[in-house]
Amino acid sequence: MLKSLGNMVSVMRQARQFGAQMQAVTEKLKGQRATASTGAGMIEVEVNGLGEVLRVKIDPGLVARGEREMIEDLIPAAVNQAVTKSRQLHMDAFKSAAAEMDLPGLDEALSEMGAEGHGAES
Repeated sequence: MLKSLGNMVSVMRQARQFGAQMQAVTEKLKGQRATASTGAGMIEVEVNGLGEVLRVKIDPGLVARGEREMIEDLIPAAVNQAVTKSRQLHMDAFKSAAAEMDLPGLDEALSEMGAEGHGAES
Protein backbone atom coordinates (compact mmCIF):
# COMPACT_ATOMS: atom_id res chain seq x y z
CA MET A 1 0.00 0.00 0.00
CA LEU A 2 2.76 2.47 0.92
CA LYS A 3 4.73 1.54 -2.19
CA SER A 4 1.78 2.27 -4.50
CA LEU A 5 1.19 5.58 -2.69
CA GLY A 6 4.86 6.44 -3.19
CA ASN A 7 4.58 5.56 -6.88
CA MET A 8 1.51 7.76 -7.24
CA VAL A 9 3.28 10.69 -5.58
CA SER A 10 6.25 10.16 -7.90
CA VAL A 11 3.98 10.13 -10.97
CA MET A 12 2.21 13.29 -9.77
CA ARG A 13 5.55 15.01 -9.24
CA GLN A 14 6.69 14.04 -12.73
CA ALA A 15 3.40 15.27 -14.19
CA ARG A 16 3.87 18.67 -12.51
CA GLN A 17 7.44 18.87 -13.81
CA PHE A 18 6.28 17.91 -17.28
CA GLY A 19 3.53 20.55 -17.16
CA ALA A 20 6.04 23.21 -16.16
CA GLN A 21 8.40 22.14 -18.95
CA MET A 22 5.58 22.25 -21.51
CA GLN A 23 4.72 25.78 -20.39
CA ALA A 24 8.37 26.77 -20.88
CA VAL A 25 8.39 25.13 -24.31
CA THR A 26 5.24 27.04 -25.28
CA GLU A 27 6.82 30.33 -24.25
CA LYS A 28 9.98 29.48 -26.21
CA LEU A 29 7.92 28.61 -29.31
CA LYS A 30 6.15 31.97 -29.15
CA GLY A 31 9.53 33.60 -29.77
CA GLN A 32 10.68 31.32 -32.59
CA ARG A 33 9.98 32.24 -36.21
CA ALA A 34 9.45 30.30 -39.42
CA THR A 35 9.06 31.97 -42.80
CA ALA A 36 8.07 30.77 -46.24
CA SER A 37 7.64 32.48 -49.56
CA THR A 38 5.89 31.63 -52.80
CA GLY A 39 5.81 33.08 -56.27
CA ALA A 40 9.55 33.68 -56.35
CA GLY A 41 9.29 35.73 -53.17
CA MET A 42 6.24 37.75 -54.17
CA ILE A 43 4.40 36.54 -51.07
CA GLU A 44 6.17 35.94 -47.76
CA VAL A 45 4.56 34.65 -44.57
CA GLU A 46 6.06 34.58 -41.08
CA VAL A 47 4.65 32.45 -38.27
CA ASN A 48 5.82 31.77 -34.75
CA GLY A 49 6.60 28.33 -33.35
CA LEU A 50 2.96 27.94 -32.31
CA GLY A 51 1.81 28.32 -35.92
CA GLU A 52 0.32 31.77 -35.41
CA VAL A 53 0.62 33.96 -38.51
CA LEU A 54 2.59 37.08 -37.57
CA ARG A 55 3.17 38.77 -40.90
CA VAL A 56 2.17 38.52 -44.55
CA LYS A 57 4.25 40.49 -47.04
CA ILE A 58 2.84 41.02 -50.53
CA ASP A 59 4.98 42.37 -53.37
CA PRO A 60 3.60 45.84 -54.17
CA GLY A 61 3.86 45.04 -57.88
CA LEU A 62 1.24 42.31 -57.53
CA VAL A 63 -1.16 44.74 -55.93
CA ALA A 64 -0.39 47.48 -58.47
CA ARG A 65 -1.08 45.09 -61.37
CA GLY A 66 -4.33 43.94 -59.77
CA GLU A 67 -3.17 40.32 -59.55
CA ARG A 68 -5.93 39.38 -57.12
CA GLU A 69 -6.24 35.74 -58.23
CA MET A 70 -2.49 35.19 -58.06
CA ILE A 71 -2.38 36.71 -54.57
CA GLU A 72 -5.28 34.49 -53.49
CA ASP A 73 -3.41 31.43 -54.77
CA LEU A 74 0.00 32.33 -53.35
CA ILE A 75 -1.04 33.32 -49.82
CA PRO A 76 -2.45 29.91 -48.78
CA ALA A 77 0.58 28.14 -50.26
CA ALA A 78 2.98 30.35 -48.31
CA VAL A 79 0.93 30.04 -45.11
CA ASN A 80 0.87 26.25 -45.42
CA GLN A 81 4.64 26.09 -45.96
CA ALA A 82 5.31 28.36 -42.98
CA VAL A 83 2.94 26.38 -40.75
CA THR A 84 4.67 23.14 -41.79
CA LYS A 85 8.01 24.65 -40.72
CA SER A 86 6.39 25.81 -37.48
CA ARG A 87 5.12 22.29 -36.77
CA GLN A 88 8.67 21.00 -37.13
CA LEU A 89 9.89 23.62 -34.63
CA HIS A 90 7.09 22.53 -32.33
CA MET A 91 7.93 18.83 -32.64
CA ASP A 92 11.66 19.45 -32.14
CA ALA A 93 10.96 21.48 -28.99
CA PHE A 94 8.73 18.78 -27.51
CA LYS A 95 11.21 16.03 -28.37
CA SER A 96 13.92 18.00 -26.61
CA ALA A 97 11.73 18.46 -23.54
CA ALA A 98 10.79 14.78 -23.55
CA ALA A 99 14.45 13.78 -23.66
CA GLU A 100 15.00 15.68 -20.41
CA MET A 101 12.11 13.91 -18.68
CA ASP A 102 12.25 10.29 -17.60
CA LEU A 103 8.81 9.31 -18.90
CA PRO A 104 8.94 5.87 -20.53
CA GLY A 105 7.57 5.80 -24.06
CA LEU A 106 7.10 9.57 -24.44
CA ASP A 107 10.01 10.07 -26.85
CA GLU A 108 8.80 7.20 -29.03
CA ALA A 109 5.24 8.55 -29.05
CA LEU A 110 6.48 11.99 -30.15
CA SER A 111 8.61 10.41 -32.87
CA GLU A 112 5.58 8.53 -34.17
CA MET A 113 3.53 11.73 -34.17
CA GLY A 114 6.24 13.47 -36.18
CA ALA A 115 6.35 10.62 -38.69
CA GLU A 116 2.56 10.72 -39.08
CA GLY A 117 2.66 14.46 -39.70
CA HIS A 118 5.23 14.05 -42.47
CA GLY A 119 3.10 11.40 -44.14
CA ALA A 120 0.07 13.69 -44.16
CA GLU A 121 2.04 16.50 -45.80
CA SER A 122 3.21 14.50 -48.79
